[in-house]
Amino acid sequence: MSYESKLKNVETDDLFKAVLLLKNEEECYRFFEDICTIKELQAISQRFQVAKLLSSKKTYNEIEAITNASTATISRVNRCLLYGADGYQLILKRMKE
Repeated sequence: MSYESKLKNVETDDLFKAVLLLKNEEECYRFFEDICTIKELQAISQRFQVAKLLSSKKTYNEIEAITNASTATISRVNRCLLYGADGYQLILKRMKE
């Protein structure tokens, strides 16, 4: 079964095609530093760290202490892990392999 995003459009398709062309970590830094503000990139990185910690069964208090993420952010990421599009799980599983 194929995933159909509610956010799918030509502009987002172009962005994701561009991301898929990145070949290494340095290229990712170059691209994301240009396309995101510092705060946006920090927020995305923080959410991913929260997802990793939630997946490793850390508590909200532990995650808050480690990442400085608000409980609202932790809760939002947790909802995505439980009820989202399974994007976090997909990547976290691949990272373990």
